[in-house]
Amino acid sequence: MTLIGKKKGITRRGFLAGASAGLAAPAILTRTRAYAADPVVKIGHVSPRTGPLAGFAEADDYVLEGIRKVLAAGVENNGKTYQVEIISKDSQSNPNRAAEVASELILGDEVDIIVAASTPDTTNPVSDQAELNEVPCVTTDCPWQPYFFGRNGDPATGFDYTYHFFWGLEDVIKAFLALWEESGVERKVGGLFPNDADGNAWGDEIHGFPPALIGSGFELTDPGRYQPLTDDFSSQISAFKEAGCDIITGNMIPPDFGTFWSQSAQQGFNPKVVTIGKALLFPSVIESLGERGNGLTSEIWWTPNHPFSSSLTGVSAKQLAEGYTASSGRPWTQPIGFKHALFEVTTDVIRRSADLDDPNAILEAISKTDLATVVGHVNWDFGPVKNVSKTPLVAGQWQKGANGMELVITSNHSAPEIPTTGTLQLLS
Repeated sequence: MTLIGKKKGITRRGFLAGASAGLAAPAILTRTRAYAADPVVKIGHVSPRTGPLAGFAEADDYVLEGIRKVLAAGVENNGKTYQVEIISKDSQSNPNRAAEVASELILGDEVDIIVAASTPDTTNPVSDQAELNEVPCVTTDCPWQPYFFGRNGDPATGFDYTYHFFWGLEDVIKAFLALWEESGVERKVGGLFPNDADGNAWGDEIHGFPPALIGSGFELTDPGRYQPLTDDFSSQISAFKEAGCDIITGNMIPPDFGTFWSQSAQQGFNPKVVTIGKALLFPSVIESLGERGNGLTSEIWWTPNHPFSSSLTGVSAKQLAEGYTASSGRPWTQPIGFKHALFEVTTDVIRRSADLDDPNAILEAISKTDLATVVGHVNWDFGPVKNVSKTPLVAGQWQKGANGMELVITSNHSAPEIPTTGTLQLLS
């Protein structure tokens, strides 16, 4: 793999190299991993532990504790055992804060690899800092279009230091359309797209939902972008009622959907199918909606029924989810699998890297990844664009079961290897 440096100015490696030239030999040796008695490889980790995106990081403690336990004895590389240090920082659900802590990890903690997850508000600023400072980076939990094009990625060249695995808008569109086709309701859709990276990608008139819906015979009512954390969806509800929308879709943070759904009830708006990305992923959000959470639908990235196992621990998706529930007393949540898979990929890279002191060697190992993980196969040779590897996606519904609200897979047209676990029910 040939890397072409495109960044101008002082990078981390450039700064350290320049600074080292003026140091005495003993000082230089203290910075060289090969002379350390116990060589250490550092992984920086960024996720939204607090703020409106905190649901994505609900299982972080469980995942990190399990990974640290598995890696406690170190990782073998070229006949040497490396201790693995994971340094995790909270983005506070804020892109500026995500960039700040990524910079701290790179320049202060001097991590060898940085990983991040949970919407473009986290993945993009972290990846940008990694690209700027020439540090290998792997991210997930964000559709690839907001990640790639949101960073002004060029499909012809891609990025040098940053890699991503997840599904794309084409997959969620296909999953949603299949779910709606099965519903048999009127083909009139209301769109709720916020003015943020996700919302602008989902509502894009060229690459997003509008052309796909029109091409499949659906009629879309899009009232325009709303500001995240708005407290009034009256204009959107009025537009949907006037258009006779039986289906509502979009990509929202949990507080925004809670406001919209409450105001819909107050204003007598009762769609038959509500399929919302992001907000309806988490059991905690559904619980907060009470009875009005029953029957809501969403994309499904990962469940205990996915037929995959961890390359790192050997546990199945079901065992990983059950472990979280036993440890926390909480229902499983979809990001568990992808957070775990981040460290599957990173550990695999550490084992295969020709030289852990050389970022280019680490990048070479990342680019050659061919790994079956607990969320599916990761291989960057077969992505839709450079630096992106896709994972499978299905769709389903929250339904009241024996143990409370349960997320069931009702449509698997996009990934038939993942079994369905229920049938779609219209909202009453």
